[in-house]
Amino acid sequence: MKQILIINGPNLNLLGKREPTIYGNRSFEEYLETLKPLFPDLQLRYFQSNHEGALLDKIHEVGFNIDGIVINAGAYTHTSVALADALSAVTAPAVEVHISNVHSREAFRHHSYLTPKCKGVIAGLGLQGYELAIRYLMAL
Repeated sequence: MKQILIINGPNLNLLGKREPTIYGNRSFEEYLETLKPLFPDLQLRYFQSNHEGALLDKIHEVGFNIDGIVINAGAYTHTSVALADALSAVTAPAVEVHISNVHSREAFRHHSYLTPKCKGVIAGLGLQGYELAIRYLMAL
C-alpha cells in the first residue's frame, strides 16, 4: 500500500479560525476526514508543527520510506533553506501546496525556497490543492 505524508507548517493548525476569507472555515482535520475515503488504497498520514526543527525531523524520519510528501510549509516556504535541503536529501518526491494564491498576496510570498526541490506547486485552489497533489503523487 502506498504511503503519502501531508505536512503542514506554522499557523495551519488554525485553519477554520484563522482569516477565513483567505483560508476557509474548515479545520484541516475535518478536511482530512473527507480526503481519506477518496483514497482507500493509500495510507494517508498527517503531521503539523509550528516548529521548523520538528518539520525537518519528520522529513528525515519518513522521507526514505514513503511514496510522497505533500507539503504546505506556511511561512517557512519563504524563509527556510533548511526545509529545502531536507526535501533534497530524501528520496520521496514532494509537491508544494498553498491554500491561497501566494502570487496575489504580499511580495515576500512570491518566492519559495521549496519550489526547486518539489515536483510541482499547487497554489490558490483552497484545500482541494491537497487532493490534487495526492493524485499526482499516486500517478508517479
